[in-house]
Amino acid sequence: MIELEGVPELVDPVMIAAFEGWNDAGDSASSAVAHLEREWKGEVFAALDAEDYYDFQVNRPTVFLEGGVRRITWPTTRLSVVRVGGDKPRDLVLVRGIEPSMRWRSFCNEILGFAHELGVEMVVILGALLGDTPHTRPVPVSGVTSDPDLARTMDLEETRYEGPTGIVGILQEACTHAGVPAVSLWAAVPHYVSQPPNPKATLALLNRLEDLIDLRIPLGELAEDARAWQLGVDQLAAEDSEVAEYVQTLEEARDTADLPEASGEAIAREFERYLRRRDGGPGPGHATDGGESTSYLRDTSSGRTRPPKPAREERDEPDEPGEDSGSSSESSED
Repeated sequence: MIELEGVPELVDPVMIAAFEGWNDAGDSASSAVAHLEREWKGEVFAALDAEDYYDFQVNRPTVFLEGGVRRITWPTTRLSVVRVGGDKPRDLVLVRGIEPSMRWRSFCNEILGFAHELGVEMVVILGALLGDTPHTRPVPVSGVTSDPDLARTMDLEETRYEGPTGIVGILQEACTHAGVPAVSLWAAVPHYVSQPPNPKATLALLNRLEDLIDLRIPLGELAEDARAWQLGVDQLAAEDSEVAEYVQTLEEARDTADLPEASGEAIAREFERYLRRRDGGPGPGHATDGGESTSYLRDTSSGRTRPPKPAREERDEPDEPGEDSGSSSESSED
């Protein structure tokens, strides 16, 4: 039995999850949830027992000094709650951690136990994959679900992926079997500049999440960071003629594939986002100030370059989800 002491009844809660590891190219997905925690001042209310799910030789604990006292932070998954104010307030349950090393079914069941106790209405899982996409173009973000009704009502893709999967795919299927509506948002990260961070991919995930849950998300300095990131990669790519030529090839392929995407629906979606950004009022995505915040703290003891030349051979990191993880949304897994 999960007891959530100190957590009040939530308003239209949505759970948003991301996990470091195989499903987090460029740390793009976990950085998105970290951004939400930072901007909306999320407070941790629970942490999963690290010994149940992690191999400490794979994900090692870290030692740090706090006031002259040595302390240890164990790799784990933590849950926090943020209350988003405005005309239509709602709560977000943020789940951020590391892909577990073992007992994935128990791991998912424990997260679903929290979702049930908190009355979560939908679970959104963020992921990022390596793809043949140029850094100079908008980051492709695919929204997929295993629920045909959800796919139809929310304009999502019904997943058809078959093959190896990570914790994102496992958690989505666990939600589906438990009757909890679940969506996965996947950002495609250029494989030739895969090292973290990738603020452009993080920004793209947050923009897509904003559209999905109809909240205005404060971006802080993320947009400027994304522009600086792209400028830096531009400069590095320009220094190597082979990389520059390869990027141009990707651009031509992407532009050809995206030509049909310049639809009225896509333009309307961008215009709606522009209007939300222009609105200076509190809006549905404006966080309440500190005086109105509620403490959710319960269990914090667990606490927490240059791009390589493109290679045609098999890359070290898997291109999950899909054998061809290019910019097409058809390559996205659950």
